Parts: sequence; structure tokens; C-alpha cells
Amino acid sequence: MKHLLITGAAGQLGKEITKQAKDDFKVTSLGRVELNITNSSLVKETIKFLKPDCIIHAAAYTAVDQCEIEKKKAFEVNALGASCVANAANLIGAKLIYISSDFVFDGSKNEPYQIGDEPNPLSTYGLSKWLGEKLVNKNTENCTIVRTSWLYGHYGNNFVKTMLRLAKKGQPINVVNDQIGSPTYVNDLVDYLLKLIDKPDGTYHVSNAGYCSWYNFAKKIFNYAGYDSNLIRPTTTEKFGSKALRPSYSVMSHQQLQNVGLEIPRAWDIALENFLREELTSD
Repeated sequence: MKHLLITGAAGQLGKEITKQAKDDFKVTSLGRVELNITNSSLVKETIKFLKPDCIIHAAAYTAVDQCEIEKKKAFEVNALGASCVANAANLIGAKLIYISSDFVFDGSKNEPYQIGDEPNPLSTYGLSKWLGEKLVNKNTENCTIVRTSWLYGHYGNNFVKTMLRLAKKGQPINVVNDQIGSPTYVNDLVDYLLKLIDKPDGTYHVSNAGYCSWYNFAKKIFNYAGYDSNLIRPTTTEKFGSKALRPSYSVMSHQQLQNVGLEIPRAWDIALENFLREELTSD
């Protein structure tokens, strides 16, 4: 049984990886309290002691707007931290899977981004994740980079849970209608992460199939959950006034998954319906 080390164990992605992997792997899950990924000597010492066969590096600073305020922290966690983990993984010959983002792209395309398209991040968050990609590739011989987008799951806070919370208030909600991307159910992402452990190294795009705007995403959430979707009002990114610039289009191609014999992930709206069925039933 392979030994899998998961960083960022307290986050929505880390928790779901831990849950899904425990039957097929020996799993060690470390959160920020157990492992400060920016402490190079601690990371080396910990990973050399644990000797995992594979590391899924899910630890990240993902508060996109806050990254514009705490730029140093964003680069320390998303870039330096990734470099520390990559160096340690390389020392023991472990495979590293680094979780990156659609925010490495600038959104200037009007067709899905391919693996070979040059990143051009607009935000500190996107830039820190892209630098993390470059450092991971530089510092380890056995690594896979997985770019994903618009994540939501059963643990922690996310857009879907925010919409469900606001829906209960019965008041109008303004949601941007000029950013297009692919919502991704964390459970589906994790399924692919575990499959990619035994696939060739490289860069992969993993998101649910299809695309929508945040506005259309919110409308679907309300419809599926039984709320009045007329409460969702479209607005523009400019009027919404976020601190960080975001790509207006960040849909990604799944060609690389098909190249290694994996099917394209299921459609985003089907995944959302499944999530809501589980989430609302558990409530």
C-alpha cells in the first residue's frame, strides 16, 4: 500500500483527499499547525522522516482578494512553500502533485486554455500560483501540476455555501455575469488526483466539464436548492469592485486527461446537483 502525504489537511480539498484516499493508501494528513510549509528545514526533516511515496500539496493561500493586501504571505505560501515541499520530495524520490489554478491565465482567449498556452496572471494570487508551478518543476524530477477552477465542496466555505446561506434571507443578490469558468466539485477533483498518481508526470487541467458565469452558477444553485432564482441579479466585475483582477474567461481544455486514458469529468451542472442533494440531505 502506497504512503500518501497530504498538506493543507484542514482545508476543503485536503479534508476530501483524506476521506477518499484512506481505503487505498496509507494516509498522513498535515495541516498548518503540524507543518509550516515555508520552513524549509522543518519540511525536509518531516518528509524525510515520513518517507511518503507521493505528496499531494494542497496547502495554499486561496483568499484571492486578501492576497492583494498580503502579497508577501501569498508568495511565501503559494510559491516558497511549494518550493520547500518540492525540494523535500525530490530528496526522497517521492512523486509530488501540486494544485494550481485557472487564475494563472489572463482570460483573453475565447476558447478553452490548452496545457501549452502561456500563463499571464492578472492577480497576486495567480502570479504566486504560477511561480509555484515553475519552482515545483525546477526543484523536483517527479511532479505533476493540476490546474483546477471554482472549487466547492462539503468542507469549509465556498461560493455554493455562501449562496445557500444568502438564499435563506430572501433578499436580492448581485452576482457578476462577465466572468466565465468551470465550477468544480471537490469530490470529482479528488477522484482525478488519486488517478493521476499512477499516470505520467506533467501538467493537467481538471475541472468539471462545461462552463458558465458566476451569475448562471448562482441561478442554478438557487433552482436546484428550491429557492427563487429571480433574487439573483446580474452585475459587472467593475461594479462589483473586487480588489483582485480576475480572468474574464478561464475555461480549460481536458485534452491531457484524455491523452493518458482518463475520461473528461462530468458536466458541472450534474456535479452541482449531486453536491446539493448530499449537502441538503445531510442538513
